[in-house]
Amino acid sequence: MKHRELVVGLVQMAAARDPAINVEKAAWKIREIAHRGAQVICLPELFRTTYFPRQYDEAAFCLAEPIPGPTTERFSQLAAELGVVLVVPVFERRAPGLYHNTAVVLDADGSIAGVYRKAHIPDDPLFYEKYYFAPGDTGFRSFATRYGPVGVLICWDQWFPEAARAVALHGASIIFYPSAIGWLASEKATEGERQRLAWQTVHRAQAIMNGLYVAAVNRVGREGEGTESVEFWGSSCVFSPEGELLGEAATDAEDLLVVRCGLDAIERARRGWPFLRDRRVDLYEVLLRRWAE
Repeated sequence: MKHRELVVGLVQMAAARDPAINVEKAAWKIREIAHRGAQVICLPELFRTTYFPRQYDEAAFCLAEPIPGPTTERFSQLAAELGVVLVVPVFERRAPGLYHNTAVVLDADGSIAGVYRKAHIPDDPLFYEKYYFAPGDTGFRSFATRYGPVGVLICWDQWFPEAARAVALHGASIIFYPSAIGWLASEKATEGERQRLAWQTVHRAQAIMNGLYVAAVNRVGREGEGTESVEFWGSSCVFSPEGELLGEAATDAEDLLVVRCGLDAIERARRGWPFLRDRRVDLYEVLLRRWAE
């Protein structure tokens, strides 16, 4: 019997100051990676702009756009032309004064297959996202596409196993994590490699625990000056349902990663490690509380 397969494409890229340049760069990189056979292609978090949450800047709200809007329309046409599924992050203007860090899944006919709004919003030095983004309210879902069911979570969501488990329970074959994560100038020398490996380890663990593929795509390059800079560490990667690293991009350069994912591996992994079978759903009430008093 011929094995079923999903060909994943990750576009690891750096951002210029001009959003139009980033959109066009992403478009030609999508063309290139689709030419290499990718069927489902993911761009990095907030790819259209430099990472503006490094600072508090009210003017940055002017970068937001509605859904549908210019970015979704541009990439919807491209998805239909190439016959590929695209995961396109958007700084969403939902209403006056209401903004989200969002990813849109565009099906291979150009239609919107789903919208996910980032649920977990960080507030760390040079990652001041709570100033800009309201927490997402879409829940954790799987979206049906021409090439199969896909889930999307965004960056900081990766550290919360409940989110990945919920996406898995909705039937996703793969979870995409568009991300913007990197080193602070003050931390790279002493903490940098540990942080990067922790980031990859949590993706590997989610793949194993849920018996599905996990793909994380990061931006790359240094943004900002001196102690106010962030060096994004690239390292975009794909893990199999058994935790095997199937592909990894460079830490310091733009890259295109194409990985073939055999879908029969999901069933094989879940038979061998039947975590879904052994879940004690009757005992997990504490997860609905902030803390077990």
